[in-house]
Amino acid sequence: MSSTTKIILVDDHLLFREGIKLLIETEGMGVVIAEAPNGKVFLDMLEPLDPDLVLMDIEMPVMGGIEATAKALALKPALKVLLVTMLDMSNDYTKLINTGAMGCVLKSAGKKELENAIKTVIDGESYFSNELLRKIILDFGKQKSAATLTSSGGIECSERELEVLKYLCEGYSVTEIADKISRSVKTVEAHRAKLLQKTETRNTVNLVLFAIKNKLVEI
Repeated sequence: MSSTTKIILVDDHLLFREGIKLLIETEGMGVVIAEAPNGKVFLDMLEPLDPDLVLMDIEMPVMGGIEATAKALALKPALKVLLVTMLDMSNDYTKLINTGAMGCVLKSAGKKELENAIKTVIDGESYFSNELLRKIILDFGKQKSAATLTSSGGIECSERELEVLKYLCEGYSVTEIADKISRSVKTVEAHRAKLLQKTETRNTVNLVLFAIKNKLVEI
């Protein structure tokens, strides 16, 4: 990520767009090359533009972020979209996983988290706010499952790796897990790297969703 990262803002609230634009450009996160008040206006302007990232609100009139993201990715499959939303526990956030967006950050996030989210997505990785990830995990975890990996594709993991996996699936960060199991952050990161390798997943979000979808852990 650099000050030349080209960003499009899509949100129906002008004040929010102005605030985010000011923050992004003042803090050197990138440059806002266009703005749109809804998904339809965004799609109409997308073709001639070549953004590095789109910050997309979910709830908007005319066309919301979920539909707009799907249509935009059909036009430009390599487009990187970071959804932005308020946390509403009544919503089904599992649908975010199927949009093709690289991640989702809460509107209540602080400057450091927004910067981290933008950098992570620009670098080609997924990013979900911890609160959203916990909600997604709870939705997936409604189905009871057995805490074993050996029953799926012959994958075998140590007891410690299974413990780390379970904490990851509960939404804990690497630092929090290190505290819980009285090990260093470096050790937990090594366990996570092994789990990514064994499950052939690219990042923690995909690892968590893989584990829950395939009933590898009990939440």
